[in-house]
Amino acid sequence: MAKVKTLDDLKKMRADLQSKITLRENSDRPEKMVQIKVSMATCGIASGAKETMNYLIEELDNRAIDAVVTQTGCMGYCHSEPTIEVHLPGNDPVVYGNVDVKKAGEVITKHIVGGELLDGIIPTNYTTPDEDNQK
Repeated sequence: MAKVKTLDDLKKMRADLQSKITLRENSDRPEKMVQIKVSMATCGIASGAKETMNYLIEELDNRAIDAVVTQTGCMGYCHSEPTIEVHLPGNDPVVYGNVDVKKAGEVITKHIVGGELLDGIIPTNYTTPDEDNQK
């Protein structure tokens, strides 16, 4: 972190941090925004989820992509940590496994911006009770 020497330095630091907080916790209209959940259970953190989440926040902010980045607990995919869930408006969520910083950049470029699915998707293999009753 940079040293604060003047009041202007402090104001700039505050503005930078505020934009990151807004990106991470912007929840006034999440259904119209890209939503990314980063699994931050112990296994995820040990595998690098914190670095992945920080990268996603910074890179989405740098690219001015309107998104909400939040952390969640265990998604049950410990073997594939770090995992992220990407939910584009109007689409079903997609869970990616083994998402390091490099893979996170690809997810932003190809999936979020380009609309293209990438390798590393963890398929859903479950149904909800409501879905079971409709069969």
